[in-house]
Amino acid sequence: MSTTRHLVNRQRRLAQAEAAARTITEAPSRSGVTISKSPSVNGSSEGEAGSARDAARVPRGRLSPRSRPSRARSTETAAPRPTRSAGALRRLLRVRAPVALCVLVVLLGAFGALALVRAGSLRSDPAARNVALTDPARTSEVKGQTEKAVAALFSYSYADAAAADKAASTWLTGKAVQQHHDMLTAVRAQAKEQKLVLTTTATESGVEMIDGSRARVLVYADQSSTRTAGKKPETTYAAAMFAVDVVRRDGGAWQISGIDTFGQGS
Repeated sequence: MSTTRHLVNRQRRLAQAEAAARTITEAPSRSGVTISKSPSVNGSSEGEAGSARDAARVPRGRLSPRSRPSRARSTETAAPRPTRSAGALRRLLRVRAPVALCVLVVLLGAFGALALVRAGSLRSDPAARNVALTDPARTSEVKGQTEKAVAALFSYSYADAAAADKAASTWLTGKAVQQHHDMLTAVRAQAKEQKLVLTTTATESGVEMIDGSRARVLVYADQSSTRTAGKKPETTYAAAMFAVDVVRRDGGAWQISGIDTFGQGS
């Protein structure tokens, strides 16, 4: 009786083990896990049950260590990147070096041409030719001689009319000779009768431009006119502003060649 019960229990355990193995084998194929059935049915009941329990412990959806892909294999099978050979690089450098040199020569030539054009434009600019901005000694020379000429030309005394004529011959040239004569006509006409003494002093001057042997000077002057014909001398004062064009002679002296009163009378 016990033998029959033992056989029944053994068959029951074998049936359970086969059912468990069949369930695992029929799992989804994406898990990649396959477990084969036991090759022998005649083994001991304990070994077959243990195999069934071990197979049941394998989780679904995970790969067994043997089935995992190897990184080393993927690295070995990767296609190598194409690289340029040393000969190709040398040929490329031989081709590009002359081209780069030509481009550099063209750029340097363009820069040189631009510099020449720029320098020419600066030289042709009136401000660049204005020595008054760059030569203090020449500017001081023009200022000093112009102020001296103005004081001599626009001062007049009824007692020494020849001094005015001498100043005109010394300091005037060109159209300034007639301009000065016209400006002093009224003074000469009244000088003897009123015993007139006209004194002019240049208080300030500024050199507007010096270009070679020519210059233009702006002059500020104070004038005093004294009449001594009456019992008591009468003196009047006035201020004047005008510009003069001056030219430099061979001896180094500067003469007034034009007088600009800006539309005002003398």
